Amino acid sequence: MSTGSGTRAIVAALGANLGIAVTKFAAFALTGSSSMLAESIHSVADSGNQLLLLVGGRRAARAATPQHPFGYGRERYVYAFIVSVVLFSVGGLFALYEGFHKLNHPEPIDSWQWVPIVVLLVAIGLESFSFRTAIHESNLTRGSLSWVQFIRRAKAPELPVVLLEDFAALIGLVLALAGVGLTLATDDGRWDGAGTVCIGVLLVCVAVVLAIETKSLLLGEGATAESVGRIEAALLADTSVLRVIHMKTMHLGPEELLVAAKIAVPPTGSATEVARVIDAAEARVRAAEPIARVIYLEPDIDHGVAGPGDGPVD
Repeated sequence: MSTGSGTRAIVAALGANLGIAVTKFAAFALTGSSSMLAESIHSVADSGNQLLLLVGGRRAARAATPQHPFGYGRERYVYAFIVSVVLFSVGGLFALYEGFHKLNHPEPIDSWQWVPIVVLLVAIGLESFSFRTAIHESNLTRGSLSWVQFIRRAKAPELPVVLLEDFAALIGLVLALAGVGLTLATDDGRWDGAGTVCIGVLLVCVAVVLAIETKSLLLGEGATAESVGRIEAALLADTSVLRVIHMKTMHLGPEELLVAAKIAVPPTGSATEVARVIDAAEARVRAAEPIARVIYLEPDIDHGVAGPGDGPVD
């Protein structure tokens, strides 16, 4: 995924959420609806999350230093993980608290009854625009993957985060609309509280999914099977590399891949010839997989003891 695609989706989501938050707070002030308050806090949390993603992307672009020789690419993962924590604590837990409070102390909506309905319908329209932008940007790189596969396999966290946030926001708005609508129809404020509790459960579930996926990225994920296949094919594209004895990969960031491999070379080569083989192999790998920024290749003599993927050959 290109950084530009993620940035466009984040900016679209940020603009929509800021506008939605203002209208929701106004509706809450006029009606006292707990669903509107929960949705207002949700929009504020989402806006903060999008700012965090933008900050993470900017900080990740810093050049490598002696203290951080592999750069700061993983900062994007750190900020995405913080987003999941914010969504869980600020959005989900607050909505659960407010919902249970309203269930125990229900209050009907007596004034400005049409306001929350109008605000929620407008919010659904704005959120749909943001969600559509995220879907469009994701489709540029999703390929044949299903949406679940895309969210689980994506190495860049921004689009999966925005997709899940926008999806949760749309479902939350529908739940809020149902809670407010039933409260107005029955004059029973418990429906408003029930809708708020459902919003809280939804946000907590989405936050847990985000935390699990970003935690995996933080720990260090290897390249996809397709990338590994391209790298191995590039290494073996010249007869001077007899086989790949073993190889390990790890993402240093969404667009930065570390490749470490031990390759078998002919036993008769001179040091100069082996160096030429290594340089040529590195060039082929970078051409086949441009995000392979850091490559370590160790030449070895193949005694036929180990098979592909086995341990080192002495």
